[in-house]
Amino acid sequence: MFTGLISDVGVVERIAPRQGGARLTLRPGRLAADGLAPGESVACSGACLSVVESGGGLVSFEAVPETLSRTTLGGWRAGTRVNLERSLAMGERLGGHLVQGHVDAVGEVLRRVAEGQGARLTISLPSAIGPLVAEKGSVAVDGVSLTVAGVTRDRFEVALIPDTLARTTLGDVEVGVRVNLEADLVARYLARLFAWMGGSGAGPSGADLRRWGYGEEGAP
Repeated sequence: MFTGLISDVGVVERIAPRQGGARLTLRPGRLAADGLAPGESVACSGACLSVVESGGGLVSFEAVPETLSRTTLGGWRAGTRVNLERSLAMGERLGGHLVQGHVDAVGEVLRRVAEGQGARLTISLPSAIGPLVAEKGSVAVDGVSLTVAGVTRDRFEVALIPDTLARTTLGDVEVGVRVNLEADLVARYLARLFAWMGGSGAGPSGADLRRWGYGEEGAP
């Protein structure tokens, strides 16, 4: 489990194809690679990967074909900059939102405009996760926890503060760049619950929410 607060930006050192998958070797910036134990989970631009080897300032991960096909990792090359976050330890502050590192879809940056000292991005919203993204809700973009500033049926907007631009790869993204998207965990499970209960697709009603324990039985 992660928070979407990026602790470091690494650079892809090399990629070695392996039976449809790949071994990805990265050089972290500030993060001590030698301190990452085999089997440890690290979010790499939003995708949860397990450490298979570390040492000499480098850390390697295995990416299976499923990961390469469903995320932007399949397009990484030597020199690609990657957002890095170690998994959340019990007792730490949750400064962002709960992020699993399970990429739901890949979006494309459609527009970037300066906004004061920050920037506003407009990103395409794949239909598969459209119902899970709401204004003022949370979304992870390349692993970065962000608040949705606006949303329509096929796109959404996020406002980036100067610190986010300086400390993550989002400071470099331009129109046309593909980004990993992960919807809010609570929204994902609520949508699944509604579908399992035979929902029509129009969204849960007040009666549905009360039946599931949200709100009071006597509320209108």
